[in-house]
Amino acid sequence: MDHLDRLESESIYIIREAYSKYDKLAMLWSAGKDSTTLSYLVRKAFLGKVPIPAIYIDTQFHFQEMYDFRDKLAEEWGLNLIIAKSEEADEKEITPEDKLKCCGMRKTQALKDTIAEHGFDALLVGIRRDEHGIRAKERTFSPRDQDFRWDYTNQPPELWDQYKSQREAGQHLRVHPLLSWTELDVWRYIKRENLPVNPLYFAKEGKRFRSLGCKPCTDPVESNVKNVDGMIKEIQETEIAERSGRSQDKEKEAMQKLRALGYM
Repeated sequence: MDHLDRLESESIYIIREAYSKYDKLAMLWSAGKDSTTLSYLVRKAFLGKVPIPAIYIDTQFHFQEMYDFRDKLAEEWGLNLIIAKSEEADEKEITPEDKLKCCGMRKTQALKDTIAEHGFDALLVGIRRDEHGIRAKERTFSPRDQDFRWDYTNQPPELWDQYKSQREAGQHLRVHPLLSWTELDVWRYIKRENLPVNPLYFAKEGKRFRSLGCKPCTDPVESNVKNVDGMIKEIQETEIAERSGRSQDKEKEAMQKLRALGYM
């Protein structure tokens, strides 16, 4: 079994374990490379079907290409798409000028409201340890309290494939099937499986997006990459962090604060 086969097998095991454990399971899907890979793995785990809803958190500040890709792939893959939005943020006219408040309401609170509305007791999320320091503290099966808060100082131990998947009373679980994958693993898997790719990842006029987010808060990187092979080569050679273009990652402890409150 090669490296990608092993990662795929582990991820499918985690997905099936979560599906068997939790009565109300959903997955988060942003139309980016990681969550699209996760969606594909869910389809592979269940013979081409996706038996759980896909939640898309719509801040209403995304690139049009993200919406177009979302709608096209949701139809092709037969996804049961749930759009999470914050009506309160709209009423208060919250904008990215206050990044922490905007993310807090348009991402975190929108997700909390959607979880509460549908009664989801667990979510599959496509985060990886290598993409951000705070996510390196995560577990594959990560408990949240009744307010969806995450205590990174009190996480259950995980050894090899021994996970604490049991959900305690009042808990909400985040399940991370891609936690052990790297950015390079994802792109190599996308190439091997010929997965669809959001066009924002490919260069246009000498720039492309390495990580996708809201339009006002996401900057492109200089690149001439036009295909997945070029992407793999560039990642192997670059020393620039994957999320260097995401403004929320540049603010000290901003990601940790958001995740503690219930963000991905």
